Parts: sequence; C-alpha cells; structure tokens
Amino acid sequence: MATFGTLSDRLTDTFRNLRTKGKLSAADVDGTVREIRRALLDADVALAVVKDFTAKVRERALGDEVNKALNPAQQVVQIVNEELVQILGGEQRRLQFAKTAPTVIMLAGLQGSGKTTFAGKLAKQLEGEGHTPLLVAADLQRPNAVNQLQVVAEQAGATIYAPEPGNGIGDPVKVSRDGVEHARRQQHDVVIIDTAGRLGVDAELMKQAADIRRAVDPDEVLFVIDAMIGQDAVNTAKAFQEGVDFTGVVLSKLDGDARGGAALSVASVTGRPIIFASTGERLEDLEPFHPDRMASRILDLGDILTLIEQAQQAFDEEEAAKMAEKLATEQFTLEDFLDQLQQMKKMGSMKKMLGMLPGMGQMKQQLEDFDEREIDRTEAIIRSMTPGERRNPKILNGSRRLRIARGSGMTVTDVNQLVQRFDQAAKMMKTVARGGTPNIPGMGPVPGMGRPGASSKRGKKGKGKPSGSRSGNPAKRAAENAGLTPASTPTGSGFGLGGGAKAPTEADLAEIQKLFGKN
Repeated sequence: MATFGTLSDRLTDTFRNLRTKGKLSAADVDGTVREIRRALLDADVALAVVKDFTAKVRERALGDEVNKALNPAQQVVQIVNEELVQILGGEQRRLQFAKTAPTVIMLAGLQGSGKTTFAGKLAKQLEGEGHTPLLVAADLQRPNAVNQLQVVAEQAGATIYAPEPGNGIGDPVKVSRDGVEHARRQQHDVVIIDTAGRLGVDAELMKQAADIRRAVDPDEVLFVIDAMIGQDAVNTAKAFQEGVDFTGVVLSKLDGDARGGAALSVASVTGRPIIFASTGERLEDLEPFHPDRMASRILDLGDILTLIEQAQQAFDEEEAAKMAEKLATEQFTLEDFLDQLQQMKKMGSMKKMLGMLPGMGQMKQQLEDFDEREIDRTEAIIRSMTPGERRNPKILNGSRRLRIARGSGMTVTDVNQLVQRFDQAAKMMKTVARGGTPNIPGMGPVPGMGRPGASSKRGKKGKGKPSGSRSGNPAKRAAENAGLTPASTPTGSGFGLGGGAKAPTEADLAEIQKLFGKN
C-alpha cells in the first residue's frame, strides 16, 4: 500500500538485521526498538502513540517469550505485528444497522477529505450486498457539491435526494431531515447523508454538523479523513470528536504516496474504530478495514485473505470448475483465456493485487515497472482474432497473424509472442491440473513437485538398481552413463537459448548467408 510504503521499508530493513542473530541481547532489543521509534516518527505517527507502542514492544521483547524462542527475530516480528494490530483498533468493526429501517449514516470531515466519493463507494458496496441506499445531498456550501454527488450516484447506480441546488442556497438540516422521511416513504433501507466540510475546523462547521446529527439521530457517524494530511489528522479527529462525535473512521486516499502514519494514530487517539479504507479512485476501491491485515501489509507479510476475498467476488465458482475441467481435458482456448483476463480486470489493479503477496515489498521496483496496459494489449490481440482462430491457434499462418496485428494496432512479433506464451502456459496448467510436474522452459521440471509415489514406482520397476541409460548398445549405454553424450548436457539457458548448443560449421554459416541473400 503506497501510503505506508516508506514505513514498511524501514521496518522490514530493521527486522532483516535481526535475522542474522541466534540470540538477542538487551542491546539488540534496544537498538531495534530505537529504529522502530524513528521509523514511526518519520511516518508522522503521533508521539504519544509511538511512546506507548515502543514501550510495550521493548517490555515484551525482553521477556521470556523471546528469550526462550527458537527464532528470537521471528518472535520480535510477531510482537510488533500484534502491537501494531492494537494501534489500528484490535478487531474489525462492521457497520451497525438499525433494527427498524432506514439505517441513517452521516458523513463528516473536512473539505477535500473524500466524503462525496466515499458516499458513492459505500452506496455501490451496500447495493451489492442487497441494500437499497439513498444518497442525501446536504452539502449545500461547497460549489457544485450537489452536482458532484449526482454524478457519483449515477456512476454507482444509486438513488439521490437533492431538493436544493446548493452553492450556498438551502438549509442542510431541513434537507437531511426531509431526506430520511423520503427514504422511509420510498422504502430505502439505508440513508447516506453527505454533509459540508471546511478547509479547516471552525465553529460554523461544527454547529452545522451537530445540528444535522440532532435532527436525524444517525445510527452511524463516519469521520472521513485524508490519510495524506500528516499530523493534522490527529488534531482534526480530536476536534470533530469533541464537537460532533463520531462512531467510526474512514481512511481515504490510502493509494497516495504520503507518509500517512498519522492515520495509524487516529484509532488509538480517539478510541473509535476504523471501519473502511479507500484504496483507489474507482467506486469499487473500497475495503472493510481489518487491523490485522493492515498490520501484515505494513510489515510486508502480505494480505492473502483480502486477495482471496477479492478473487471470490470477481470469479464465478461454477465457471472456475468448468475452466479446471477444460484445462485437464486440453480444451482450454484463447476464448477461455480472454474470459479469465476480463475476470482478473474486475479485481482491480494488478499492482495492488501483487502487492498483497508476502515479501513483495522487496520487489518494489519490479512492481513499479509492471505495465498494467499489457493486459489491454493482450485483450486487443485476442479480440482481433476470429472465433475459429481463438479456438484453434494452430491455424494462425503468416497472413492471419499480419491481419491480427493490424487489427489490434500491434506487431506480428507481439502476436507471435502471445501465441507462444499461451501454448507454454496451457501446457503447464494442463500438467498441474492433472497432478503432474510443470516443466518450465530452459529449467526442466520444478523440484519437489513430482506426482506423489512416482519415485517409488520407478524404484520397483528398476528393482533397486541405480537409474541410468537403458540403451541396448553397450558402448552407447556406457557413454550416456558417463555423461558424455549430448543427451546428458544442458540444452538451454534460463531463456531456452545457448547452454551447450553445438557451434555452427563453415557450411552452416554459408547456408545462413544464402538464406539472407548474402554471398
């Protein structure tokens, strides 16, 4: 996650130095805690939170749970992870719905924190869960705020209640109260009220927000805070808690490149849980906040559970079963590959998904260099093929490949590479689907992935004799067993080139020159 990238790098570097030590002394622990303190302070985490956090980590790291551990460094990482989870709120907290509809959710926060966009994201997510949300445009202060909410509501496919044009016209308290009544009449089970913000905390803002809260008596008051604003995040959160109070926090713009550590302090300072995290610009980029998963991401331990959940939402189980059957029976085609690409795109950014894998923080440059548009280019090439060509790529001759390249705006080389990669991937997936060992080009079978029992079967067949050449020619058998024949030498490098290939003779070079029209 971009916002906590620097903090994650600093912490993983600190732990990497610990792993070389079999036993930790008090000096080792103090040095580690000192580095953690510096990393947290550099990331804008509130000083009071840093002091409390490092004190607990030091106390536990000097205790018996580390001294008696087989791997002290790993135990320290576990302690930091557990304490980080506590800073972030401990346990996940979901939205609380009213026993009698509608559930009223009021949004509060400064101008520019992302309240309006979050309103659309929340409405879309609730609709996906079977609810019927109503968006209420109660931000009548900011220019074009009502129009923005109307656009967001249309994108989310949600209903909006906007009786006033805004731009300083209308009573936000009356609009909020009437919006709840409208939702009750139209049988909407959730009301999301988008309120006004200011560039800074002031008395007028707090009075308006407090008046709206008294008028509608919301079930949830969500404080939306920009994860990029630094130490002001804590001061703003305290001011809103004293002036309006809120039941939960929403972290927005977690995909930004700021240090963002102050966002880690909000739950600890206010005692209110973080409920949602906004991780991108799309309406789908909204995640329920899990303190344990966020701590794992910060420590570069991955977030496999969120990755699995996103995959389950994007992929159809029935379709997945059909795809597995096609792989096992060699019926997997480019049409199926296209369907898989489209389902992957539903999951969102590939960079974000790859970043959830453990240890990917060490491959930051490779992730940055990954081109998301490569999937679009692949899709363009496949869509330029006829249905027959997608089902049977073997019919792709030179003229067909030229036509596909022109139709997709790519080159013939791009088309050739796609077909070649598809063939290799299909073979590997077919092998895995059948329980076999994938054979990576230029590397041979992957070690330790053989079919269970395969070695024992070979042992029975050979009756305990060492494996070797089975040639009927004694001279050839002896040479092969001695490793002197070309069959026993590597036939390719990591890319399938070189590595033991025979040097060309003068006759070969003459033939090559003839092919290229050179004398």
